[in-house]
Amino acid sequence: MTTQKQFLVRAAARNNAEWCAAMSRSHGVAGAFGGQAWAAPVRTPPYYPDAVTLVPGAEPDSLVARIDTAAPGASVKDSFADLDLTEAGFRVLFEARWIHRPAGAPVPASELSWDVVGDRDALRGWAFAWDDGRGDADLFRPELLADPGTFLLAGLSDDGRVVAGAVASRSDQVVGVSNVFARDGGPDTAWPVVLGAVHRLFPALPVVGYEHGTDLATAVRHGFETVGALRVWVQR
Repeated sequence: MTTQKQFLVRAAARNNAEWCAAMSRSHGVAGAFGGQAWAAPVRTPPYYPDAVTLVPGAEPDSLVARIDTAAPGASVKDSFADLDLTEAGFRVLFEARWIHRPAGAPVPASELSWDVVGDRDALRGWAFAWDDGRGDADLFRPELLADPGTFLLAGLSDDGRVVAGAVASRSDQVVGVSNVFARDGGPDTAWPVVLGAVHRLFPALPVVGYEHGTDLATAVRHGFETVGALRVWVQR
């Protein structure tokens, strides 16, 4: 891995940990950053890990000791795909790739307008569009609106409905994009409006995130490159 890619993976891991921390705080869960990882002592919200490694070579026993393994569902985001947590009772849930798009890269055109969600009613509409009937709309709580690094981006149809969107998480060196969705057309519809919004809001920051499977291929089509591997481990 080149020095530049090493920098980007560390920046992306830190950014993602900050987003996980913000989501957890919105649910009343206070995690803490350490030298090797961010970790929460109690179960984090659904789909969010209990720990995120920040540097390569994190010490597995110390990491696992910082999370609650007594309650079902413990999970760890292994940001550098270099841990073996099998002896601690974990299995790999999935593997993915960190992605990067340079600041100032050309942005594809979108037919959608966009806005940043700014109040509870708009948040509710955004969350229902993101959820698409799965029953998880309450994951996104109003406390997120007060987080200075969190921006919920809404792609809007001509009649003002939320039809696409994503979460943008700003940190010092990068802006992370996650939860990319579109009601119709999937990520190919979402990425142009999301990237346009990110470019307007943070023109000097590279864009990072992670994807796997077909969503990874779609991100690459929209100008991202892969910069490193990650794994998510769950307790067996």
